[in-house]
Amino acid sequence: MKNALILTDGKAGHENQSKALARALGCEFSILPVKFRSPFAKALSYLLDRVSVRTMRLFEPLGSFEYGTAHPDIVIGTGSGTFYAAKALARKLGAKCAVVLYPRGYDIDSFDCILAPAFDHPPKARNIVEIPANLVAADTAFYAAGEKAFRERHSPQLGKRACAVIVGGPNKCSSMSADWMKTQMDRIFAATPDCEHWLTTSRRTPPDVEKVLESYPFDYALFYSKDHFNPIPAFVQLADVLYVTAESTGMLSEACTFGTAQVHALDNLNPGPSKFRDFIGLLVSAGHLDGNRKIDLSPIVASALAILEK
Repeated sequence: MKNALILTDGKAGHENQSKALARALGCEFSILPVKFRSPFAKALSYLLDRVSVRTMRLFEPLGSFEYGTAHPDIVIGTGSGTFYAAKALARKLGAKCAVVLYPRGYDIDSFDCILAPAFDHPPKARNIVEIPANLVAADTAFYAAGEKAFRERHSPQLGKRACAVIVGGPNKCSSMSADWMKTQMDRIFAATPDCEHWLTTSRRTPPDVEKVLESYPFDYALFYSKDHFNPIPAFVQLADVLYVTAESTGMLSEACTFGTAQVHALDNLNPGPSKFRDFIGLLVSAGHLDGNRKIDLSPIVASALAILEK
């Protein structure tokens, strides 16, 4: 496979996983946005898929994509906004169809390959490859550039360990308060007295939480409300200990896949069962959290490639 067409629903977390799969398969790729015309159109797609009717008329008019004289060998989508379109376009273009995340509600047999998170408890099937976390691209140049940019802003002390903290923000399955954050920071600083301390917040971090974080003696701190620089690639590469808020599944996946840091989740999840809590539990049981066992993507990619080449 040489060329991939990535369908994106506009969500960076979804698009990045599709890119990671394309790169892992060794494909050049183009990106094409897709959007259902309406919620009714999306609901109708489940019914049409079950009777093997696949049409792009359910979507807003698409842009164009170019491969010169080449056609895509594979169409890739991540997320429910792309699953049906990936099937429809793959059929039209005579390409394979691969999706990331479990396409609940759709006919799974008609996807060529599904990379499904373990926390979704996917069924065993010939075309399903179970993945322990979000797919992240093994892009050495990206991490090298991130580390270089970080070192231009901060010079880590030679011979001193580094403890990095990555703070996200509340979502439908998690919360984040100033008091909770103070408790977490007190615990982290007490547990890592021999370390440099680094911090980054995100666009989702509440202002009162950032205010609490500003009161702690970080050797390096990036507050997203003031500066949009991204130190996370450097944190992943350089930190010895890494704390990430539990709702930040993308950052946890990256930290558990790359670098050498021991990774810990700061539990800000709401009470009760959720996919987020299942995700954390599976990472802990596999030794990827609170341990030093990194996720090995190579057997996952090999399994997906074997399925797609049949």
